[in-house]
Amino acid sequence: MSDTSYHIPALLDETINLLDIKPDGTYVDVTFGGGGHSRAILSKLGEKGRLFSFDRDMDAYQNRIDDPRFTFVHSNFRFIENFIRFYEADKVDGILADLGVSFHHFDAADRGFSFRTDAPLDMRMNRKASKTAADIIAGSDEQQLKKMLNAYTDLKRPGNVAKAILKAREEAPITSTFQLADAVRKAIDPRQEKKELAQVFQALRIETNDEMGDLRRFLQASTKVLREGGRLAVLTYHSIEDRMVKNFMKTGNIEGMEDKDFFGRINTPFKPVTKKPVEPSEKEIEENPRSRSAKLRVAEYIGNDRD
Repeated sequence: MSDTSYHIPALLDETINLLDIKPDGTYVDVTFGGGGHSRAILSKLGEKGRLFSFDRDMDAYQNRIDDPRFTFVHSNFRFIENFIRFYEADKVDGILADLGVSFHHFDAADRGFSFRTDAPLDMRMNRKASKTAADIIAGSDEQQLKKMLNAYTDLKRPGNVAKAILKAREEAPITSTFQLADAVRKAIDPRQEKKELAQVFQALRIETNDEMGDLRRFLQASTKVLREGGRLAVLTYHSIEDRMVKNFMKTGNIEGMEDKDFFGRINTPFKPVTKKPVEPSEKEIEENPRSRSAKLRVAEYIGNDRD
């Protein structure tokens, strides 16, 4: 499978340039997918350079790169600190996270990520994970469903959607993508059907894979792995994760709570490389419409102590 059929990386050139890759450096791509970003990083590395690429989905393993400088790590990126220590890599010069879902996941009907094809309601990034999206739907009460939809969508009436899901569930278990879509259609704006269905499926995917928990753990671990002067580059695709990344790079914590010193300077382990997020050009969006919502933020690790 080619990397472009699996996934076309957004903002590829901008990301690689802003990582400021050193030929003999050590880098981590925590979202390997089709390997597009990893191959671009390797092209900048010399013989002594190293690249570790993480992916919890074994489908991505088929795209691995035959290169002595490359190591594929079959794991969730929340465990980056453990594995970098395991491989005795000490500190790294750059970390890249592309938080977008690979085209492969949407296009592989049997994975259950899309409402466009009928499939088991799975949505697990790691097929060995215990809970599927169908399990989440079956085991959640109305308040839990409403809380999930409130947290991960901007639906105007998430409570109505939660009620519709419960009503449909009373008639028959919701175990397929079409069953969920049919249930939700009764509670959303028909003029915004595709957009609102996509939001419901996105929320369920995030919940099934604990994506926000993973992101929180990963960001916190990045400060333990990066060497001073190393860079953290993160591509986000919706406002929830972008806010977390923005807060973390600005203040060193997910909540964005500012801790200021005597001179009124924010105590933070990072220095922004991009003051505003980098977004795709009109040309890139035309060539790759799925890049439309991408935002790239990059920061340099300066350490936890001020001089």
